[in-house]
Amino acid sequence: MTRQRTYTVAQLAEHVRGSVRGDASLMITGVQTLDGATHADVTFLAKASYAAALTSTSAGCVVLREADAEHAQSAACIVVDDPYRSIVEIITLMYPPLRLDVGLRDASATIDPSAVIDPTAAIAAGCRISAGCVVGPHAQLHPNVVLEQGTSVGAHTVVYSNVVCYYDTTIGERCIIHSGAVIGSDGFGFVERPDKSFVKIPQVGRVRIGNDVEIGANTTIDRAAIGETVIEDGVKLDNLIHIAHGVHIGAHTAIAAQTGVSGSTTLGKRNRLAGQVGVVGHIHTTDDVVVFAQSGVGKSIVTPGIYFGSPVKDHRTALRIEAAARNLPELVHELDTLRREVDALKKAQSHE
Repeated sequence: MTRQRTYTVAQLAEHVRGSVRGDASLMITGVQTLDGATHADVTFLAKASYAAALTSTSAGCVVLREADAEHAQSAACIVVDDPYRSIVEIITLMYPPLRLDVGLRDASATIDPSAVIDPTAAIAAGCRISAGCVVGPHAQLHPNVVLEQGTSVGAHTVVYSNVVCYYDTTIGERCIIHSGAVIGSDGFGFVERPDKSFVKIPQVGRVRIGNDVEIGANTTIDRAAIGETVIEDGVKLDNLIHIAHGVHIGAHTAIAAQTGVSGSTTLGKRNRLAGQVGVVGHIHTTDDVVVFAQSGVGKSIVTPGIYFGSPVKDHRTALRIEAAARNLPELVHELDTLRREVDALKKAQSHE
């Protein structure tokens, strides 16, 4: 949930360091799309392909660039250099997150006496805080969060409902952990017996998460078999991602939904993995790598760049291969025709 606030166009312009064209006193109560906005809404134009909507939108205010301002017919405009970035700032201002009360200790929460919880932290209904846990200043634990033994949650971190953190998990400051995430569950490790049955390998490592990390709903991060699974500062993980045991993800890397990273793999800093990417275990990627959706990373990537395909290739090479593949039916037909013509020539020469 969010708590919506109301501002004048002038106040919004000041917040985003923009200039006003039109009615600066207009009250704005919401943010909407160009098509869905009303007179009390602010909207934005970031791409030229949507410019035609400027003449039909009912928005009271449009955030846009100087070059587009002359085409707007709204009551007011806020002129900025980057409309997309500015509308994000406006949304953040107008829709601050609804936070739990400072210092909340719901009566239904179970808190071990040895746990150290800052007086400003909030513990909601049904939470379970185990022995040796530490919860930092202004941290927010929403209903039914479970922190197993020795887990620590840093200052200003928000953990949403039904998140489970297994023992010895460390979460940094200003993180956001969305509902259903499981952090520190056992990695997938087994030894195969001669009779093809399995013996479980104890997973006795831990998970360490840095500052300013966001983890999506129902994402799982396994503890290391030995040592640590590490998520560095600023990493953003979408929903439904699996990070296996012993993985190390470099700072400010972003990974989209349904991606899986296999055990003991290291991803570099500022990597970008699109949806449904699969990464095998025991490899590494260098810094500043982009991998397009549904690609399979089967070996280490040592050069920064854009990659695509399964197995993954340099993006341009992959596109050339895709283009050639589309022509395969015609190429096969031409090859068969040429073979028949060559066979005919050979027969004709043999009769001369």
